[in-house]
Amino acid sequence: MKKLLSLFCAMAVLAGCSSFGSNGGMFGGSECEAKEARDFMANAEDRVFFNYDSSALTDNAQEILDTQVKWLNARKHQNVDVVVQGYCDERGTREYNLALGERRANAVKAYLVSKGVESDRISTISYGKERPAVLGNNEAAWAQNRRAVTVVKTSNM
Repeated sequence: MKKLLSLFCAMAVLAGCSSFGSNGGMFGGSECEAKEARDFMANAEDRVFFNYDSSALTDNAQEILDTQVKWLNARKHQNVDVVVQGYCDERGTREYNLALGERRANAVKAYLVSKGVESDRISTISYGKERPAVLGNNEAAWAQNRRAVTVVKTSNM
């Protein structure tokens, strides 16, 4: 167990901004991508939630996205790309939810672009209902699954 803990600690140290390979950090991207991802999570909320069967951004979602805009438009992050992932709750067909997840991700992207983030820095993907954040057949679970999540892009995404 101590060896496993030591290995984990060593990997955590190497995951910092210093490179340990020609391709960069331990996630296969540039040497600072892991640091950028941690910085994003520390300084901007990464997810917004949607009402049932909707891709319209709520006032709360816009406030959260404003934290992302501030982070993305900061001079030191202007070369960072992100992926907006769209998700749905379990209700509806797979095809319908993939389309709804895409509309949600695109709504987030459109908002970020309208606030000055370059469009080519943002890609989108829909997972529909395939990757729930919370398991359950009730409104509390469904509300957590109706979301869009912004993730710092790594080279192997």
